[in-house]
Amino acid sequence: MNTAAPALPDRSDSHFARILAHAQGQPPLRTAVVHPADEASLLGAMQGRDAGLIDPILIGPRAKIDAAAAAARIDLAGVERLETEHSHAAAEAAVQLVRAGKAEALMKGSLHTDELMSAVMAPDGLRTDRRISHVFMLGVPNYHKPLFITDAAINIEPHLEDKADIIRNAIELCHALGIALPKVAILAAIETVHPRMRSTIEAAALCKMADRGQIKGGLLDGPLAFDNAISHLAAEMKHIASAVAGDADILVAPDLEAGNMIAKQLIYLADAQAAGIVLGARVPIMLTSRSDDAEARTASAALALLYARNRSKAAA
Repeated sequence: MNTAAPALPDRSDSHFARILAHAQGQPPLRTAVVHPADEASLLGAMQGRDAGLIDPILIGPRAKIDAAAAAARIDLAGVERLETEHSHAAAEAAVQLVRAGKAEALMKGSLHTDELMSAVMAPDGLRTDRRISHVFMLGVPNYHKPLFITDAAINIEPHLEDKADIIRNAIELCHALGIALPKVAILAAIETVHPRMRSTIEAAALCKMADRGQIKGGLLDGPLAFDNAISHLAAEMKHIASAVAGDADILVAPDLEAGNMIAKQLIYLADAQAAGIVLGARVPIMLTSRSDDAEARTASAALALLYARNRSKAAA
């Protein structure tokens, strides 16, 4: 049987390749892999291990994980494992490993997102005083730098303070990746404040919160429509004077549906590379979709590793 997952596609000049190279210089992240009971999730975990990004603990029913390994021709010799009866028990066991200091991150396997997040959000789970949120990092071929989209997976209809934490989480991720002052575009359908559009009012309030030091570490502007957030030409045509317009690092969606559609349109129609991570809990969570390939899972592991190591450095 093969001992390694298949090699990633050659994209040596991509934003992701540079981030992956940087992450591989860090000690691997001790990661609880929750219910990797299908080929894609198990391949992603093993590929992260082979890239030196994670040190996995496979948690779930042994028979199902063994069947996935056989189907994918992966040798699990030497990989630490923790057997549970089902996926719900695997999520609970993974959370307890983190609480005991035996794991530094979580990686979602072939269970539903809400099943994993229920264990994370439980009273004895991994919540902090920060709102938990999801960040997509996308390598879009015709955009000049990585693009971060939030929140597209956790917060359905975030309100003002939720959005403040969503922005804080995304800014911290950018800092971990070496982006010292990320430019944050707070999206709406229009770029002016309209009293009947809550997204525009909250965008303006978030910018003022940044002015008053309630949100730090980034440069915020909004409301901005999607076109003038990512296109200098669109911003010029609408006479928008902004250091963020046309050069955004982070796109803050007004709600989950908008964020999810933006991200998936870029992935499926613009051939964007994608990675996903959940922040705001005690440890980073690699929350990839069941449709994601092993490359996306490996990129998510790189994000989690850099984020976790940066947090440890800041706390030292």
